[in-house]
Amino acid sequence: MSVERRRWWALIAVSLSVLAVGIDGTVLSIALPTLAGVLHASESQLEWFSAGYLLMLAAAVLPVGLFGDRFGRKKVLLASLLVFGAGSALCAYSTTAEEFLIARLVMGVAGAGVAVMALSAVTVFFDEASRPKAVGVFAAANFLSLPLGPIVGGWMLANLWWGWVFLLNVPVVVIGLLAVLLLIPESRSDSAGERSRLDVVGILASAAGLVVFTYGIIAAGQHGWTDATAVASLAVGLVVLAAFVLWEIMLTRCGGAPLVDTRLFRSRAFTGGATLAGVAGMGMVGLLFVMPQFFQAVQGVDVFVSGLRLLPFVGGMLIGALPAGRISAKIGYKTTVALAFLVIAIGSVLGSYTVRSTGEVYIAIWMAVVCAGAGLGLTASMSAAVSQLTAERSGIGSGIVQALQKTSAPLGTAILGSVVAAVYTAELAKPLSAIPALAADPSAASVVKTSVYAGATMAAKLHSPELADAVRTAFTHGMSVSLLVSAGIAVIGAIMAVVILPRRARDGAAGSADETPTGRAAYAEPNG
Repeated sequence: MSVERRRWWALIAVSLSVLAVGIDGTVLSIALPTLAGVLHASESQLEWFSAGYLLMLAAAVLPVGLFGDRFGRKKVLLASLLVFGAGSALCAYSTTAEEFLIARLVMGVAGAGVAVMALSAVTVFFDEASRPKAVGVFAAANFLSLPLGPIVGGWMLANLWWGWVFLLNVPVVVIGLLAVLLLIPESRSDSAGERSRLDVVGILASAAGLVVFTYGIIAAGQHGWTDATAVASLAVGLVVLAAFVLWEIMLTRCGGAPLVDTRLFRSRAFTGGATLAGVAGMGMVGLLFVMPQFFQAVQGVDVFVSGLRLLPFVGGMLIGALPAGRISAKIGYKTTVALAFLVIAIGSVLGSYTVRSTGEVYIAIWMAVVCAGAGLGLTASMSAAVSQLTAERSGIGSGIVQALQKTSAPLGTAILGSVVAAVYTAELAKPLSAIPALAADPSAASVVKTSVYAGATMAAKLHSPELADAVRTAFTHGMSVSLLVSAGIAVIGAIMAVVILPRRARDGAAGSADETPTGRAAYAEPNG
């Protein structure tokens, strides 16, 4: 097999690994009701099944990038895949909520290793000219996992033992392990002198800051932005992250071995690309949070059909992601990313006109438009960022990109979820007071306001078509307002792209001064 062909097969191998991690994240959301009954899990434990995974993911992204650079990226990827597969099996055979939570925490660390090393592989395997196309393939694997989780998981939960939802990861992991062993060469940083020095302070500070900040975002999404725990966590997280940045700057200037070489951020392409990739992901994740609720609670379809209705989501993403490299090469990163955000804004505005009776075709069209813009913007932004990474620093550089991605996902959910919740609650105030059963029982009215699912359940319990109509109308209005907010965020993203990004990515290497990009050579000479 030629080096060129082997390189692309290796990319498919790491993309398959990323696909397994992505499917697991989306499967969990639809499995929570089943887990509540099987494992006798409380509401708090159910929340931690998801939150704990995200927190460990946030804690691990930068350290695993460093470990890959220092000790070997292939080793870290293999270890991460093994642990992820073992964690999946432990989830499937858990008999208590505590066992399941431990497995999820372990999988969070392993998932970070897979995501960061997979993106690092793009930098190591491909030169600057071919990286945009490779990033498009990598991004496509991420996007494909979003609807596959609900579709496959929904079918499995309806027809098979619940544990198969998690055991599904095991054969995918096995295939990934074999492909990595056979196709991916070992690579590591050549700075042998740095391997004896480890930035322990930076590792601990980055992990603590990202965990606390991410927890604050999750708490804000669950309890509102004025919640004391959310505000305190966000503030403490920002302070710790600021201290981390100052420590890294000092260590870099003193000639130490920092976790993050702050000279990476001198590159507008890297800093702007990594940041804007996170912004592009916010709206996409927020859409994924809102639309299944609309399909199921408002339009009355089951989980499986809801998953099928998300297929335009993937179609749009692929339409935007796959040609992103060619478009960026012709018109530049600045114009491409700005255009992508404008497409997101247009699609979001079209979506804001959706009502309860809107047909599938119209919804599919505007979802595809939004996701085409997101796919184009996210892929072009990531390409701009990784174009500035050298093979020497690909692990930690990829860790920074993934850190922004992993924090932007809960942030997008929290922002748009808060908008939906606020509008939903406000819209229900008058209808609830007009329903005698709820006017006489404030506690029942409070339950209705907690979520659209709770409202629909209460309407069925009370046999009240008026309440069911009010709940569905209120949620739909909240969704429309959230899409307008998403359009506003997209416009801000377009302005940021014009201001921050260079037209072309060649604004200086993002690594150390003595480093030179070494993509293809690193692949052509494998050492393990």
